[in-house]
Amino acid sequence: MYVCLCNAVTDTQIRHAVLGGAARMRDLSNCLGVAADCGKCACAANAIRRETLLQIEEAQSLPDAA
Repeated sequence: MYVCLCNAVTDTQIRHAVLGGAARMRDLSNCLGVAADCGKCACAANAIRRETLLQIEEAQSLPDAA
């Protein structure tokens, strides 16, 4: 789904950027251009960023299934 129409950024691209280390909105703006133009995507992009960070945190806290 497109989140940022100004720069044609999808939710998948945002998730990949967060998985690659873009932990702050500033990082997403720098690497993808999210919220750099009109800013209407900022809330949705931030929600995806937070959700992805939470998923990373949860995955890291799971015990190894060995």
